[in-house]
Amino acid sequence: MKTYVFIPARYGSSRLPGKPLKLINGNPMIQHVFERISKAQGIEAVYVATDDDRIKAAVEDFGGKVIMTPPEAESGTDRIAQAAAQLQLQPDDLIVNVQGDQPLVHSESIEAVISPFMDSNYDGSFEMSTLSFKIVNEAEITSPKDVKLVTDVNGFALYFSRATIPHGRDYWDHDSFKHLGVYAYTKRFVDAFNQLPMGRLENIEKLEQLRALEFGHKIKVVESLWDSPEVDVPGDIEIMEALLNAGH
Repeated sequence: MKTYVFIPARYGSSRLPGKPLKLINGNPMIQHVFERISKAQGIEAVYVATDDDRIKAAVEDFGGKVIMTPPEAESGTDRIAQAAAQLQLQPDDLIVNVQGDQPLVHSESIEAVISPFMDSNYDGSFEMSTLSFKIVNEAEITSPKDVKLVTDVNGFALYFSRATIPHGRDYWDHDSFKHLGVYAYTKRFVDAFNQLPMGRLENIEKLEQLRALEFGHKIKVVESLWDSPEVDVPGDIEIMEALLNAGH
């Protein structure tokens, strides 16, 4: 089993066109993501998967690897599946999917998301993992922008939602966790996942990971010690610059 990281990146964005190329402290956002991921241990290579020549040029300018994928890819997972096929990855190879709008992603988070597959007790009963982070900013508990999740006693996802879950009926004395947009899965699972139709809950919440749960697949959740906020609107860039300058 070899591990490859893919960063799906598209130029179009309704709220922030050209998002991967927006400058943060003088460098394109995609460069921050690529270079931080590249510090992780246990990975073979990092690739940006895109259909845009402008993104390709920017990545090659800073020495990154790019795989061009068809423009009709409907989702990041579709783009990754196409890139993995081009590289002729094996069914048991591990694919890590990191969204390209997370310029503060930490290398140890990448190591955390692949750790369940590296465990000596791994029995193949699941083929997908993702990350959670304990919410420290209370505003994120009720914000639909921040996806919340709940797990069972063995650390497998029960549900992901833009709503507040769990929601205390009578009192509030529990920690809440948000989902970070980092996934790991076998190539075999990615290929199978892309053959599934969109799920009902996935369509309601607009959360692709719910498709896996709806069709009976288990998702192992690992708590990350590092947050990985996303850039969605222009004002987020200043926030990221401030956090980077503060040492995040």
